[in-house]
Amino acid sequence: MNKQQLFEQIQRKKSFLCIGLDPVLDKLPKHLLKYDNPILEFNKQLIDATHDLCVAYKPNTAFYETRGVQGWDTLVKTWKHFPKDVFTIADAKRGDIGNTSAMYAEAFFKEESSGMSFDSITVAPYMGKDSVSPFLVYQDKWVILLALTSNQGSQDFQVKQSDHHKLYEQVITTSQQWAGSHQMMYVVGATQAEEFKNIRRLAPDNFLLVPGVGAQGGSLSAVCEHGLNKQCGLLVNAARSIIYASNGEDFAEKARAEALALQQEMEQILVAANLI
Repeated sequence: MNKQQLFEQIQRKKSFLCIGLDPVLDKLPKHLLKYDNPILEFNKQLIDATHDLCVAYKPNTAFYETRGVQGWDTLVKTWKHFPKDVFTIADAKRGDIGNTSAMYAEAFFKEESSGMSFDSITVAPYMGKDSVSPFLVYQDKWVILLALTSNQGSQDFQVKQSDHHKLYEQVITTSQQWAGSHQMMYVVGATQAEEFKNIRRLAPDNFLLVPGVGAQGGSLSAVCEHGLNKQCGLLVNAARSIIYASNGEDFAEKARAEALALQQEMEQILVAANLI
C-alpha cells in the first residue's frame, strides 16, 4: 500500500486507528480454548468485528514467536485473514548487518518465501543505514523506524544530547537521507506528546506510528495537536484496551465498541482539521 492509498483509506473510514494484535493465551476468553488454535480464532473474530473501523493492524511478532512453530503458522494465517484494504505492520523491531536484514525483509515482505507479505515492518536504527536499506528495496513497502518510544527506558539513550541534538533527532534527520516519506515512517510514543511539535519540524511529511494511547495512558488529542499533517500522517495504535475489552463470549462485540469510540473521536479530529 502506498502513501496515497493509505490516506484514502483514512478518509474513507474516517479513522487513523491501528489495532495491535498481541494475544496472550492466558488472557483469552475461556470459551476459545475449545478451538484447535485459540489465538488464531481470537484474532479472526477481532478482525471481523473491527476491520471497518481501523486502517491498520499491528501484530507484535514476539507474541507469536513464543508459541514456536504453531505461533509462526498463526502469524501467517492471521496475515492471510487481513482484508486487503488495511495497512499491515509486522512489529518485529528487526535490524542487523545487511545480509541478515535482507533475510528479515524477505521473511516479512516476500510471500513466496514465508507465506506472508506485510506492508511494513518496525526496524531498530542503531546499526545504521546498511542495516535498514535491505528493507527499502521492496516497492510500496515501508520501514517504520524506532525514533522516540513510550517506555521509561527511552530516557536512557533517545533523549541524550550530543552536539546540541538529542539522539532521536539525529535518527530522524539522518534517516531522511535514506528514504522519502513514501517509504519511511517513525515510531513516536503517545506519552511523548510534548515532543510532537519538534518531530513535525524534522519530519513534516512522514507518517508516525503512535503506540501508547489507551491502556498506556497517552492522550489522542495531545498527539493530534501537533502530530497531524496534510495527509493525517498518524497511525495511532491501541491494543490492550481493545482486544481485552472483555474476557467473555462478547469479547469481539466489546472490542468493536472500544474501537468505535476511538474511531468516532478520530472522525471529529479529521473533520476539524479539514482532512475529510
